[in-house]
Amino acid sequence: MSKPQAKKAASLHPRNPHSGRYDFAALCQVSPELNTFIKPNPKGDNTIDFADNKAVLCLNKALLAFHYGVTFWQIPERYLCPPIPGRADYIHYLADLLADKQGEIPRGKKVRALDIGTGANCIYPIIGSQSYGWQFVATDIDPVSISVASTIVQSNPCLTALIKPVLQKNSEAIFHGIIKPNDQFDLTLCNPPFHASMAEAQAANQRKQHNLGKRKKRKDKPLTVDKKLNFGGQKAELWCEGGEIAFLSQMAQESVDYAEQVGWFSSLVSKADNIVPLKKTLKQLGATEIKVIKMTQGQKISRLMAWRFTVHSDV
Repeated sequence: MSKPQAKKAASLHPRNPHSGRYDFAALCQVSPELNTFIKPNPKGDNTIDFADNKAVLCLNKALLAFHYGVTFWQIPERYLCPPIPGRADYIHYLADLLADKQGEIPRGKKVRALDIGTGANCIYPIIGSQSYGWQFVATDIDPVSISVASTIVQSNPCLTALIKPVLQKNSEAIFHGIIKPNDQFDLTLCNPPFHASMAEAQAANQRKQHNLGKRKKRKDKPLTVDKKLNFGGQKAELWCEGGEIAFLSQMAQESVDYAEQVGWFSSLVSKADNIVPLKKTLKQLGATEIKVIKMTQGQKISRLMAWRFTVHSDV
């Protein structure tokens, strides 16, 4: 079967296979259950309701099956269901970083990557391992996330030799306890918790649902913290004390201890205002190279920040 062809959009990375409109006919061939959620938009083109969690989950299953050979992918309710095109962009820009001094993108198991906060979805290791053959250590502080990610890996033969989920037993640490004395990684990646509290995360989710047109036209009720509310993510996935800037500042501090064991450290940075203070912190810590890469998906702009302390020809 040929891959779904669509007009390439300039916003996504040139190697991102998810540019353009989804080819739902091709996706439904590998995942027939997706047919249930397809409906025409006002222009008559097929689409799904992106405010419907079940529809988005089903679309992700189809995309993972078609593009990455992943035939089993299940995540628990109220765990983060990621938008795959944007996640793929991060991986492809990281590949460009590795190719910077080599002229070509290194492929295969010789490339080792560390995913911080992999979540139950394990999405970055899936995309990276299947796009480039890289080997991943996937960590998280949530035992349920690691258990689910391990089930996904063991249920897909294409993943078992390339992804190793590992529980971070110290919820106060990022790299400490994970990177062992003899470990070497070409890169680390992270989609950090953006918010400083559950209430802030819920408020952001309500705005998202409103923008998707899911909420009814009525007066907004005062925000209350309802732990049973499905707002697309668990605590560790969405918020931490001090928010994104605190998490990334700690990551920068800890990265110094592994300067000789990691080629590139990297993370997404959701808030533009955090870039300047983070760059200042990294320079004070001795980072020799810092890169900020803008990534766009439709109206959404995200930023990838990468840094290293010494120039490695090989890691």
